[in-house]
Parts: sequence; C-alpha cells; structure tokens
Amino acid sequence: MLFSRGAVATAVLRRTFRPSSSAVASSSSAAELLFGADVRGQTPSSANNNGKVSPHLKVATSAYSTTASICQSSSINEPNPSLFHSDRFSGAALDADQADAVSAVVREDLDALLRADVRAMGSLLGNIIQERNGEDIFNKVEQLRTLAKEWRKAGAGRDASRAAEADEIFSGMSEFAASLSTEDLTTVARAFTHFLAIANAAEAHHRARLIRTDVKINARNPGYVGALSTKRDSCGGAIPHLVNELGIDPKAVYNTLINQTVELVLTAHPTEVNRRTILDKQKRVQEVLTEADAMRSSGPVSIYGESLLNDPLNREISAIWQSDEVSRRKPTPQMEAERSTLVIETVLWKAVPSFLRKLNATMKSVLGEEHGLPLDAAPIKFASWMGGDRDGNPNVTPDVTREVCLANRAKAARLFAADVKLAQSKLSITNCSEELRSIVGDAREPYRAFFQPVIEKLEMTAVWAQDKLDRLEAEGTIEGGDNISTDDIYLYKKDLMDDLMLVHRSLCETGNAISADGILTDIIRNVSAFGLTLVPLDVRQESDRHEEALDCITRHLGLGSYAQWDEETRLSWLQQELSSKRPLLRPGEWYDAPDIFTPTAIDTLETFQMIEEQYEESLGAYVISQCTSSSDIMAVLLLQRDAGVKKLLRVAPLFETLDDLQGAAATMDALFSISAYKGNIDGKQEVMIGYSDSAKDAGRLAASWAQYETQEALVEVAKKHDIDMTFFHGKGGTVGRGGNPATFNAILAHAPNTINGQFRVTEQGEMINQNFGFGDRAERTMNIFTAAVLSEMHTPRPTPTPEWRDMMAKISDISCAAYRGIVREDERFVPYFRSATPELELSELNIGSRPAKRKATGGVESLRAIPWNFSWTQTRLNLPTWLGVGEAISEILASSDGDTLRQMYKEWTSFSTTIDLVEMVLAKSEPSIAAHYDQMLVHEDKAKELGQHVRKIHGETESAVLELTGHTELSEDNAVLRRALQVRNPYCDSLNILQAETLKRLRNCDDSNEVEKKLLKDALLTTITGVANGMGNTG
Repeated sequence: MLFSRGAVATAVLRRTFRPSSSAVASSSSAAELLFGADVRGQTPSSANNNGKVSPHLKVATSAYSTTASICQSSSINEPNPSLFHSDRFSGAALDADQADAVSAVVREDLDALLRADVRAMGSLLGNIIQERNGEDIFNKVEQLRTLAKEWRKAGAGRDASRAAEADEIFSGMSEFAASLSTEDLTTVARAFTHFLAIANAAEAHHRARLIRTDVKINARNPGYVGALSTKRDSCGGAIPHLVNELGIDPKAVYNTLINQTVELVLTAHPTEVNRRTILDKQKRVQEVLTEADAMRSSGPVSIYGESLLNDPLNREISAIWQSDEVSRRKPTPQMEAERSTLVIETVLWKAVPSFLRKLNATMKSVLGEEHGLPLDAAPIKFASWMGGDRDGNPNVTPDVTREVCLANRAKAARLFAADVKLAQSKLSITNCSEELRSIVGDAREPYRAFFQPVIEKLEMTAVWAQDKLDRLEAEGTIEGGDNISTDDIYLYKKDLMDDLMLVHRSLCETGNAISADGILTDIIRNVSAFGLTLVPLDVRQESDRHEEALDCITRHLGLGSYAQWDEETRLSWLQQELSSKRPLLRPGEWYDAPDIFTPTAIDTLETFQMIEEQYEESLGAYVISQCTSSSDIMAVLLLQRDAGVKKLLRVAPLFETLDDLQGAAATMDALFSISAYKGNIDGKQEVMIGYSDSAKDAGRLAASWAQYETQEALVEVAKKHDIDMTFFHGKGGTVGRGGNPATFNAILAHAPNTINGQFRVTEQGEMINQNFGFGDRAERTMNIFTAAVLSEMHTPRPTPTPEWRDMMAKISDISCAAYRGIVREDERFVPYFRSATPELELSELNIGSRPAKRKATGGVESLRAIPWNFSWTQTRLNLPTWLGVGEAISEILASSDGDTLRQMYKEWTSFSTTIDLVEMVLAKSEPSIAAHYDQMLVHEDKAKELGQHVRKIHGETESAVLELTGHTELSEDNAVLRRALQVRNPYCDSLNILQAETLKRLRNCDDSNEVEKKLLKDALLTTITGVANGMGNTG
C-alpha cells in the first residue's frame, strides 16, 4: 500500500500554516478581496472635453499628478507578480496528514489564497495594460476605480448623512466617463471587464480548492472514503445524512440512486456574452492555478519550477488582453450546437465517468460493498435544444436539425473509437471467458482481437455520418450515394453496450475485475450517459405553427378551416384522424398547392418529415411552447403519425403564462380522458413548466405560487389516470427566470411528490460555462443535482396548510396586480423601459442566433424573457424579480394576517426560499445606478416620473422584505454574497457609468459615421460582458 495512515501519524509540518500580512486583509481593507489595498487619500483629476478640470473630480485631499503616485498605491501594479511568493502561500500545502493545520488555516481566513491568486493575476494584467496601451490608459483605469471606491465609502446614495458627498463623487464619475474618447472608453471598459473575468476564474478555482480541502480535512475520519465532499449538498454528505441521521434504510437509498435521473438540457439562449476564445483562455488560467496549488503543496519550488507556471499565466492573460473579445457575427444554430458538443468533448467526457466513479465509491462505503452504482445506471444525462429549438427562430430549419444530428453522431463515434483504442492498448491479457473465446477464436490476445472490429465499426460510423453531413451541406439532401451499409455501423447504443459488456463480463469471470474497472468502465458509463448521439435533441415549436399547418391541410382537403373550429370540433376531428390509418397527405403534397400552404406551414410539415427520417435516439421530446389546450397537444401527435414517425417523440406541452399554468390541470385531465391520446403515450407524460415567461407575465411571486400549485394539481391528475408524469423545468440563470444559485435548496423547495427521482431542467446560456466549463466545476454541479434529487425523495418537508394556501393566494393576487399595474397598464412603461435600458441595442449584438422577439411587432408581451431580464440586470435595477413583492408583503404585514406570514417564512422552506431569493436580488440591485441611466438616456418627462416611482417602490420593497425576515440589512446572513458585492460593486459601478455614456453616444451617433458606431457597439458589448461578469449572470 502506497499510503499508510500509520506512516504519517507523526508527520511534522514542513511549513507554518499562517497567512502573511500581505495575504490577509485587515478589518479596514476586508473588501479588497480582488485587487488588494485601497488607494486612500488620493483621488484623480481629469479634464473634461473643453480642457477644464471638473470640480466634481476634486473630492479628496489630492489629485494624481504622476503615474508613479498611482503605482505606489495601486494593487494592480505589484512588482514581480507571481503565484509563488513564499510569504503569501505559507498555508498553501494541503496534505491530508496536515489536516489539523489546514483546518486552522481555513478557519482563520478562507480567502487568503484567493486574494493572493487574484492579486498576482490582477498585477499581471495591470502590467500588460501599461506595456500595451501606455501609462495614460492605466492612469485612467485607476482614476475611475478610485472614484467608484470613494463613492461606495460615501454610502453610494443610501446614507442620507453623506448624500451630498456621494452625489458629488458620482457626478465626477459621470463627467470622467464623458471626458474619455470613444477609443479610451472602450479600453478602460475592457480593463474592468477583464479584471472581473480574472476574479471569476480565480473564484471558480477557489471553490474547487475548498472542496478538495474539505475532502483532505476529513480524510482521516473513520469510514470516510474521501471520494466526495462531506457538505450537505454533496452525495458524500447527503448519503450518510440520510442513513445515519434520518435512519433511512440503506437499501432504500440505493434503490433511489440507481433509478433516479437528472437530465440537464443544454440550450442556446443568447446570454453567453463571452467569446469561446476568451472562455478557453480563462479555462487555461484555471488550469494553471490548479497546477500551482499542486506544485506549492509538494514543497519548495525552484525558480525554474515557478517559471513553468508564471510564464504560461502571463502568456494567457497577455493573450486575453490582446484578443478581440467581441463577436463579429451572429452564431448560426450549427455553431451554437458545436459549442455545446465542445463542452461535452473537452470537459464532460471525462467529468461524467469521474463523478460516477466517486459516487460509486461513496455508495459502497456508506451503503455497503454490494450497493455500488450499476454500470448501466445513468443518474446524470444530457440533452440539447441547440439545433432543435425553432420556437421563434426562423434560422432553425429542418436541414439544420439534420445537420446537427449527423454532426453529433460523427463526434460521438470518434470519441468512442478513441477510447476503445485506448482500452485495446491496455488489455493485453491472454485469458478470457468461453463466451468471448467463441468469438475471437485462438487469438493470442483475445481482448485486442475483439476490440479491433468494434473500433473499425465506430470509425465507419463516423465516416457514414460525416459523408451524409457533407452531402447535405453540399447538395441539400442526404439521399443517394451511400457507400456504407447501416449493417456495418453502430446506430443504437444497445449494440455498442452489448459488445462492451461482453468484455466486462469476461474480465470479471477470469479474475480480472480490477482491469474491468479501468477505462472500460468509464466507456460504459459514457455510453449510458451520452449514447451514440452525444445529446438527443428536443424539437420545440410554438402551438400556433401546428394550428396553421393543420388549417392548411383541412382547407386543402375541403374540410373547412381548422383555425376557425372550436375546441370540441378540433378534438373530435383529431381523435377521428388518429384512429384512422389513412394519411392526410403524401410527403411533399404541400408543394402542389402553394396558394394554400404558406411557407411557414411547409416548414412545419417538413420538420415532421425530418423527424420521421431520424434514427431512434437522435431526438428526445417535442416541446410545444405557448400551449393552451388539449388540441394543441393532440395536433403534434397527429402530425407525427401522419408523417410516418415510427416511434413517436414524447409530446411535452409547455405551460408558461399565469393563465396557462392555472389551466394546465384541466387541460391534461381532458387529454388523458381521450383514449386515442392515452393509447399512444405508453402510460408516460412529460410536462414542461415555464419559469421565465410566467414571471414576465405575472411577476416572480405570483408565478412561483402558480408553478407550485400547478405541479401539485398535475400530479393528482396523473394519479387519477395512472400516468407516470415527469416535469421538465424551464429555468434560466437569473432569479427572474426561475434560477437559484443555491441549487440544492431550490430542488428541496419544490412541492413534495412532484420530482420523485426524475428531474429534467434546462441549463441556459452563460450557465453552461459557469457550471460545466471546467472539470471539477462540472463534477461539483453533477454532485449537487444528484444529492438534491436523492435528498428530495427522502427528506420530510412541511406542506402548506390551508391557512398558508389562502395566504399565498392573497399575496399572489396583490403582487400580480401591482406588477401588471406597472408593466402592462401604465402607458409610460414601454417608452421608459426602451429608453432606460439597453433593450433596443441587444438585438444588434452577436450573442445568439435567435431574434429577441417572437414576432417583429409588439411590446413587452412579445419580448422574450431573456432580453427582458437581460436589460434590467444590466442597469442593476433587476425589476422583474422584485416588482409586486413589496406591495404584497407590506399589505399583509399591516393586517391581522401579519403573524401568519411571518410563520410561513420561518417554517415553510418553499416560501422562505422565494423570499430569500428576492432579498438576494435586492442586495445586488443599485437604484442609484438605475437613476443614472434615467438621467443619461430618458428624455420624456412622464417616463422619468415612472422611473422615480419605480425606484421608490424598490426602496419600499427593501423595507418590506427586511421587516418580514427580521434582518437589519439585506442578506445579512449571507456573508459570501455580502463580501463579494462589497468587492465587486466598485468595478461594476464603473462599468455601468461607462455603459450609460456609451448608450448615450450610440443613440446620438449619426448613422453615416460607421467607424464611430462600430467602436461604440464594441464598447457596449464590452460593458455588457463586464457587468455580466460582475453580477454573475446576464439574462
């Protein structure tokens, strides 16, 4: 055994575990987590456009007269920045046998290493800015940063006693931004944006570092296998908690784990504003930090050893600064799909089997050796909308979906072929089972002999898919020219799985289980998780498109207008046609009647023809957006049957407005009563719950309660009809779109008996990179989801009492009326929204293939939930999350029901989770920044009045939430959030000032000045990226 516990029992610490004074912030500088010490007593001066010094900039004791004075006090100009300053990293060694000392360090200052990493990288970036862009630009960056910090110290407009001082500083920030040339404005914005991106990379790495530390600290605990963290939201903590503390039978926990599935659906919603090039470089930065941790923990590092990581870090940060971070063209759906498969290829392909290996070890350790994770279990799966989601996106055509399906098959075959080759190279064992011997004959190395045709078949599969893809792109068809028979390729994952399992059985039967548990097990796990299609594509289309297609068909057949029929007539006809074996149309017949079949109807019918062509496993669900009736669902079933689809895609209605959610149970009850439908679904039904659009429709509080009640009601309908129902949760990254950074708590806040071990959820836009962009981060995300779904099944939770339900109905009604009173009914709102936010400019940014609106005309109701939330996040008002909440809370607390509401917050986690999320968003909001956008961009008096009114409501909502929670400050019990905001706010504030100035110039820019307009658009996207980096999300 390489590592004996007894051998290290008397180990002596080689170094003292104490953060140095340069690494640990004092109480007066605790906010300097990112870039170190404050620039005290020095405030910049700047000339405005007419050459005069603005009086607003003279807000401290002295001005910067030279760059040297900045350098002396700046934290981004540290001499000789390095990851290996010995005094800074005295506590970096995290050997398991030094656990007590490590634990002491962690308790004393969890963030010392993080501060040191960011200081080193920030200084590198500062040096690069000076070298590449000159001291003048560096000076300007520091001037704006210092002003922003002084503004925060003066209360940022929230401290009435210092309001005049804060206003003067803020005016100085605004005038400073106005004094910058467009080129300098862009460069200064880039500096702040990249500072925050560096901080994000370092913080993501630090979270993984803390998890590793937790594992090492607990390594010597009896019975702890050390595969997964012992945290509550980790399987390493959740499984022992269920068995040892809640007394759940280990066999019951085992059965839950082997049968539960979390399916993460990757979607291409346009909220990832960072270019792939920049994300890749940021990933490499995290890799360098990980390598530095390992090198430091191994003992003293030589000068040459330090250079092996300092130099690459310098190169990556230099390359980031010199790269073009602006996307110059909109991505196509194919490009978006390729990005998702890149995440799978570069991260998840290794992360999934790695996590499952750790889960298996944890299960055996806690539940018993016989209760490991079966090879064919798939607690984590992935799917995708990229290339299949055509709702409001005319760029997703039937051929696009064909292309993405073929590309995914080719990529999967190549990945498996490479892995099987590696397994073949390792398995030189000469003895095998009789079963395998009967296939390979007298081959000296039976496993290598068996794997050879498997490899050739996988390579042939890749060639087959690529040939069809090439032909489709060149000729617009996949028909003809087939040189490869489908008998010679793998089409279904069962065929590949059977071959791999045969080898696994042989190894186990011949005493080589340890070899079977190597790379072969990882390949088998990946087959279970990804199959031969990498990710199955969902198809999504709005219900109106199906209605239009059926209307064309009925008019073509002389049956009248389907669009004009009532619901009863539609259902009667749909049942009749589903029971008939006669097709409504022959393939392509729609081209014979161009006067009846519209181009969009033809596209819809061609989509169903495309579905018919696909091999099983290529596609997943057919999601119907804007679903309002049973006929909407029946229509998709009929269109599939009429196209000749052999194995029908499961049809998942998406209920996304308040009315749709409230009517969902009646819709599904009527649907399950129709034998022609029920007979086609094999006792299973998927229903998608729309979080984004319901919140945009009714406000966060009313939408949350509607979602809760709808799922409860649908479960009862499913029980009534003996249907196994799975919910598909359409959530985004922001709270306004159903997101919750505390994933574990969010899942446990769902209504009891609605998840039951099956959890399907979207992972959208920037959240894909945040959650899966790096290996340890991806493993942590999968671990949290798995632990949460397991815990949800076995953790007792309170259900709302009748009194609580009545209260929720009341506050939902109040909040919805207040929300809609502003958003829908106030005639000032749309002009205000479009002038005070970057909503109008978002559609011109190259961050997604899908248009910002479902329809070219219309107001807020036609705007997608993503740009709706995106816009308010950028101005730091975050209106969609809190509007209406304060009115409801205040009215109830002022009534005789106030104590009931307080009891709900204390005792009902589903309610308190919602309120805590609103409180978190209020803590991240900054009404003074939003007011600045109004001052700079809003010109109509009525719109300005509305802005003032909305900010007044914001303040009243803060007060109401504090009264309900009993807190004296927003999120006072969330130290991590408060510390992060304290540090990040000055950098985000600076970017908001620059963004407002950019928007003002952009809107006033003459269309004929194309060069200036291009520069301003670049600056706008840079500020958007920076604010998103600072706030942690976009839309």
